[in-house]
Amino acid sequence: MTAEVSGSSARTDGPARQAGTWAAVLRQVPPKVLRLGALGGLLITVGGIGAGAVLRRDPLLSGTILNAVRYGHGRDLATAVVFAGVALLVYSWVRLGRMVRAGEVGGRGVVLAAAAWTAPMIIAPPLYSRDVYSYLAQGAVLLRGYDPYTTGASALPLPLGGNVASLWQDTPSPYGPLFLMLAKYTVAITGDNVIIGAVLMRLAVLGGLVLLAWAMPGLARHLGGRTSIALWLTVANPFVLAVGIGGAHNDILMVGLMAVGVLFVLDGKHVRGIAVIALATAVKATAVLVVPFLVWVWVARLSGPARQRFLQACAVGGVAFAAVFALSTIVAGVDLGWINVLQSQTPLLTWMSLPCAVAELLYHSVGRHVPGATYEGFLGFFRSAGVYVLAAVLVRQWWLARAGGVDAVRRAAIALLAASVLAPSVLPWYFTWALALAAAFAWQDRWLAAAAGFSVWMVLVTLPDGTIVARWHYGSANPVIWWSYLAVTVLIGVWVGRALLARRPVWSLVKELKARANDADRPTRVGEQAPPEAGPAPRPVEGDEVAGEQDTSGKQRGSTGG
Repeated sequence: MTAEVSGSSARTDGPARQAGTWAAVLRQVPPKVLRLGALGGLLITVGGIGAGAVLRRDPLLSGTILNAVRYGHGRDLATAVVFAGVALLVYSWVRLGRMVRAGEVGGRGVVLAAAAWTAPMIIAPPLYSRDVYSYLAQGAVLLRGYDPYTTGASALPLPLGGNVASLWQDTPSPYGPLFLMLAKYTVAITGDNVIIGAVLMRLAVLGGLVLLAWAMPGLARHLGGRTSIALWLTVANPFVLAVGIGGAHNDILMVGLMAVGVLFVLDGKHVRGIAVIALATAVKATAVLVVPFLVWVWVARLSGPARQRFLQACAVGGVAFAAVFALSTIVAGVDLGWINVLQSQTPLLTWMSLPCAVAELLYHSVGRHVPGATYEGFLGFFRSAGVYVLAAVLVRQWWLARAGGVDAVRRAAIALLAASVLAPSVLPWYFTWALALAAAFAWQDRWLAAAAGFSVWMVLVTLPDGTIVARWHYGSANPVIWWSYLAVTVLIGVWVGRALLARRPVWSLVKELKARANDADRPTRVGEQAPPEAGPAPRPVEGDEVAGEQDTSGKQRGSTGG
């Protein structure tokens, strides 16, 4: 999902720009879109009680009749409820996206819809991942005086340790000091109450979504995109809401801080921007990838010889970054052990990682028939090759970004995308890294449709309990079922992209057919004329809301993205 962008100026709203009050904004968004999206969020929450990443032993449900939703047919029913909620959320998102493209809903309307859809999921059980239990366990490890960079969750008693996925029981924390401190104080407040702890962690992660909403108008202004499209792709995206917020992933907090830091640098507040990126890195190390690209933005604005400007930006930026990161490390009471954890080999295998996918396919199709070949050998080779390829991509993109400005941020987004594809282990929410920056660029329709379809597909390929569909099913009893499901999810993603761009979506055709059927059944009274046939719908006004500027060209703009 690479993004090509243009440097054209951001476009402003037509009718949406007129809305100066939240009451006017509320009138922009159809109540049906708000209600159905909120109902979808509510169904996801209710179904998540049985189908989500539930506790090993639920203190609220155990011993009651409601405990049946956690097992067998009850769990199947709960899973169906979650998927029904996802369907309503996706339907509302596509409807909103069509209105955003037409300029009928501006940035504030998108934020309003996102808030309405997200509200029911704040108290939901963890969804699509058990990571939040790991966060709480790592906070408890730090709170009890252990080193989270050497001690895993298995050192803790139930319920904090026992609810962590078995794969991560003995794995030290790979996260930065700021996030560990946040997890520590969360556990200090909630104690062994994992349910309340998970909700508080979700509220902390929700702060990242708020930061994204705050930063997107400014980023779109600098990068040439439309505010409402950028917000629609990020803060209202079902992928971000259901998987990112539902799973309480710290990636959302990281990308929120990262977006704010990039905006500060583009605004000319270079030291402040680098400092905020340091905070993002203190949440999750991935954010550090954008720093070298922001150095080029800074260098382009300095005066003097090129070498002197580069050294000046590196020196001042390096001091700012190191100071903030060191301070957060000292305050958290940890060391730099997370660096060693990141260098260790991850036990997680997913087909979303390109090196893992290539290793799996080649081994099972060819390698298993080669004498002496082992699965571990194939996997180790391609994972190592992926790291070298990623390093080459990062260096090349950084060098090509030396002109600074918009192009440097575009290449930073490409670097983040490469990291999310070529890493030894990849999970669905990793794709929010690049999306946080790419969304603020101008998008051509075909790439916007591809991004929408991909987002929905990423929700569907992960089951509510965190199982990644068709992770690998060689040798399983029914691989055809899983791969068939995967194919269906691809078709749904394609349908979503086409529905976003369709001149007359399916729901409008159904509504028109019903209206015609009603008219045909209604008897015509004497003297009454038959209703005229419906003509083509008028083309809606295009536009968007960005920082109060007005584009008088009236011309639809597009650039590629994805």
